[in-house]
Amino acid sequence: MEHTYSVGSNPVVYDRQHLHVLFAGESQTLPLHQAGPKIYDYYLMHFIESGSGTFRTEERKYELGPGDCFLIHPGQLVSYVSDQGQPWRYRWAAFTGTDADALVLQTGFTPQKPVLSTAEGSVFPGALAGMMRAFYTGKESAHLTSLGYLYLLVGEAAELLLASSRLPGAESQVKRTVKQMIHYMSAQYAHPVSIEQMCASLGYNRAYLSRIFKQETGLSPVTYLLKLRIEKSRLLLRERPELSVEQVAASVGLTDALYFSRQFKRFCAQSPTAYRIATARHGEK
Repeated sequence: MEHTYSVGSNPVVYDRQHLHVLFAGESQTLPLHQAGPKIYDYYLMHFIESGSGTFRTEERKYELGPGDCFLIHPGQLVSYVSDQGQPWRYRWAAFTGTDADALVLQTGFTPQKPVLSTAEGSVFPGALAGMMRAFYTGKESAHLTSLGYLYLLVGEAAELLLASSRLPGAESQVKRTVKQMIHYMSAQYAHPVSIEQMCASLGYNRAYLSRIFKQETGLSPVTYLLKLRIEKSRLLLRERPELSVEQVAASVGLTDALYFSRQFKRFCAQSPTAYRIATARHGEK
């Protein structure tokens, strides 16, 4: 069996957009072809067209074949290997962005539930192939085209993954509650809101909400809110140079500028001032 590998990259460079497809590709793998164990800093979706193999996360192992799809979450230690006799042929796409976590949550994909099985007529192979063709044109409009295909993918994934948990099970209610939490934080991040206030607003115990939020997103509510605020601050540091670091911190709901600077460096590996200087030097918008 002949080994093939092709990949197309988004001609629009990622610059903290809300949602961005980085690249899309396809491959007929060799027998026992293995990736990992490793982690990625973006979402990576694979769709298997033929053959078989094994996908392994930190929690369990999945034996997958034609029509199966697996989604790798950022920071998740994974590995995957093709079968020796019938190695995988698969397509893939990588995506990221400040809204990527919330989008994936809507699909029903979680680190604990990273696999789905599609049916005949699935949009997955066509959409992934369309992404790659669009990127091969080299046109900037390919960025928007790829987002259209990505929404087709997550739309089908949501229909398949959430169908079994709509009614009357508890999981359906859990997902709705976590979505409410994300909506609340996205709307209130600019205010000095606390997790306790959010829990009181939603009418649930903090321990319960923290547990189901971590279960669904892989992050605690405190970390998610802080990460959201840091992402918003990066945008302000780039696009509002007239604002001081203190004003940026206050604008994202962090009234202690020193605490803001420490947390910014924790997430971005540089201070807010250094980040602003670096992005200005490179002409980033």
